[in-house]
Amino acid sequence: MTTQYNSGRTSSGSFLAFIVALVLGAIIVIVFIHNATAGLPARLASLITGRTSTFDTSVPAVVEKIQRLNRLETVVYSLDTVVEGSKSSTVLPDLIAGDRILLVVHGQSIGGIDLSKLKPEDVRIDDRDGNRSIHVTLPASQLFVTTIDNQHTRVYARSTGILVPVDQNLESDTRARAQQQLEKAALADGILDVARKNARSTVTTLLFGLGFQSVDVT
Repeated sequence: MTTQYNSGRTSSGSFLAFIVALVLGAIIVIVFIHNATAGLPARLASLITGRTSTFDTSVPAVVEKIQRLNRLETVVYSLDTVVEGSKSSTVLPDLIAGDRILLVVHGQSIGGIDLSKLKPEDVRIDDRDGNRSIHVTLPASQLFVTTIDNQHTRVYARSTGILVPVDQNLESDTRARAQQQLEKAALADGILDVARKNARSTVTTLLFGLGFQSVDVT
């Protein structure tokens, strides 16, 4: 009886010692993993936990840097045109009741990209084996403004009928029509395509400067 009792006590003590050792070992491993932050210990900790490192480059940060360019003016067209404005009577000839002005107009059209419209989903970044690549889809190019250069715009001819006064609004109306004509001419000449091409070149240069090895801007 005594022999059987001692044997059971010895088995219980061995099991308890095993549990204590197991707990202490787990604590030691946890402390080791928690403090292994660099070098060989960090690599051993990664092997023990089975963790792998992944890196997510912050797309919003890149978007913000591009957006700082704001309205990126990439092309300026200098344009010249001749515009005639006139008022006439359906009854009397122009010599009596007509009013006519001929303007030689010089102006500019400015095109580019409004980068404030760039969204995070328009930027895709890949980081594989240390090779950082980026793809950016730019917003549509725009014709920002068309203006008339008043210093280089002049009245070439003005004639007014004998029985009517000079219409003070005819010149301003003709200038407004000339501005519309300059805008149409710039669009017909492909200013939007040139603006986008130049914007792609500018943004590409910027992104290479930010450290990307491969850049695709569309």
